[in-house]
Amino acid sequence: MQLLKLISALLDYPSEPMQQAKDELVDVVQSSREIPKAQRDGISELIKHLCESELMTVQERYSEHFDRGRATSLLLFEHVHGESRDRGQAMVDLMDLYNQNGYHINVRELPDFIPMYLEFLSSQDDLTAREGLADVAHILGLLSARLSERESPYQVLFDALLVISGKQVNMVELKKKVATEERDDTPEAFDKVWQEEQVTFGAGDTAVQGGGCSAPENPAMPKEAVHEAIHWVN
Repeated sequence: MQLLKLISALLDYPSEPMQQAKDELVDVVQSSREIPKAQRDGISELIKHLCESELMTVQERYSEHFDRGRATSLLLFEHVHGESRDRGQAMVDLMDLYNQNGYHINVRELPDFIPMYLEFLSSQDDLTAREGLADVAHILGLLSARLSERESPYQVLFDALLVISGKQVNMVELKKKVATEERDDTPEAFDKVWQEEQVTFGAGDTAVQGGGCSAPENPAMPKEAVHEAIHWVN
């Protein structure tokens, strides 16, 4: 499904090649029939914004949307089990799914990075792609609600993914829930993470509160070092 490949590209870190492909990207969106016209127009506006703005500016805004805090992380499993040890098995299961379907990762991203998952689904038949989106519809809805709360233009991409999935998600309830959440992308939230972060120096060492020698992990940024994972959902 070409539209999924396009959304995958738009959810990746903005680049010069992406900006140079503006007209082609808009043509793909406008020729897609998996989503209604209003969403096609919304995505087209996002493409124009990303491609016509200064590259460094859109890169900075991308980081503001997805790299600060966990609430809008583009790692699927972050929204299911967070740092749970169950996360490891899910990574293994997803890698097996990729390999069984001839999809081999040759980049440094984690397998549950949403743009990568979408690119994989785009290589499958339409039914499989829709089922793959339906499996994570609750995560897509949550991200849509949080991005809406933060007035992010990227929200339209998650709304489109929900439409393609065909899965009904109660967005009214999700938005009510999100409205009561404490923001985790503010300077105050970062300070709190620093204060609460435990740094362990060895298997038998005592954990130290605050300070420490390493920054708290930002789960919105894919990490090679994550070897633990999780079962796929629900």
